[in-house]
Amino acid sequence: MELDSLEVEVGLPFGIGRISGTWTPDTAERNAAWEMYVELLTRVSVADLAPEEGLLREALTSLHSLFDSTRAILRTYGPSVATANEGGVVTFGYLAVAILNGGLRPLLSKWHPLLVDHEERRPADMSSVDWERGWEKADELRAELDEVRKLLTTYAGILGEVCGAKQLLSAVEFRPSTLSAD
Repeated sequence: MELDSLEVEVGLPFGIGRISGTWTPDTAERNAAWEMYVELLTRVSVADLAPEEGLLREALTSLHSLFDSTRAILRTYGPSVATANEGGVVTFGYLAVAILNGGLRPLLSKWHPLLVDHEERRPADMSSVDWERGWEKADELRAELDEVRKLLTTYAGILGEVCGAKQLLSAVEFRPSTLSAD
């Protein structure tokens, strides 16, 4: 059964603001929501990044790639999914651009140059993994990545409801080590 409308309430990280209103998606918006949902669920963007897991560089790169994915989806579906948020009306385009510019852009514009600077100082005899994990700002970046992960998880939940596949979000935290042999 298709969703007629959805009340959207999303708090942006770092005290930037909120997105709220009613989203009444049409077929194009449902399809765009599905495409963006797949992008979010198949990246580190909505998965918890434990302290000894992954690389911060890879996490930032993955988040940055969401700009290209979002642009491609917006180009595919055109202006009909990108109307302005007027009078409490939320559209796919408005939500997508607000998430990028209000959630991802502040994180990436702050941390990308700081991490590049740190990476450029790596001694030749040290692995990039060890060098990154020894960075004094690594925990701070991980904390901010977690704030953005929470935002993107909320966003993914909204998209999942709109496209009718919210249950896939539960697969994000799947860990093979949690399977029982019973």
